[in-house]
Amino acid sequence: MPVQRLNHAVLYVRDVARSTAFYRDVLGFRVRTEIPGAAVFLQAEGSTNDHDLGLFRIGAGAGASEAGRRTVGLYHLAWEVDTLAELARIRDALRQAGALVGASDHVTTKALYAQDPDGLEFEVSWLLPAELITPGLTEGAAMTAPLDLDGEIARYGAHTRGGVGVSVPA
Repeated sequence: MPVQRLNHAVLYVRDVARSTAFYRDVLGFRVRTEIPGAAVFLQAEGSTNDHDLGLFRIGAGAGASEAGRRTVGLYHLAWEVDTLAELARIRDALRQAGALVGASDHVTTKALYAQDPDGLEFEVSWLLPAELITPGLTEGAAMTAPLDLDGEIARYGAHTRGGVGVSVPA
């Protein structure tokens, strides 16, 4: 059987407490297990995983990631939300934290881009429900455009559940 999905990610960070506070306060993760001062394992709200994100302290003297500039490495992780209302709430929390670096409309995905306290980039996205992806929807469309989140909420509804295999409320 092929791989089904990503179970969790692990990041090296300078300060575990600072990164834990960011992922908890801005994105709503909760602490599941902690090795004080060294590591923490976080779970996303609604997840059934033991943990979705591990943070390991590497120390204050660690340099910035060179991935994509001078070395190979991970570009970003993408977290998915169920509704555009939740994407808007996270957009506001990321702005408040000074972490939001971009917002894109990829036709079938509405995405926010941000950086954590160590400058590691991540994405938070809402996926257009499968039943709204019609033949030709992406044909000839720009695959990346600026995101008008308020316009997308007006178009699809704030509480329409996104993702594959979900139904649009009547």
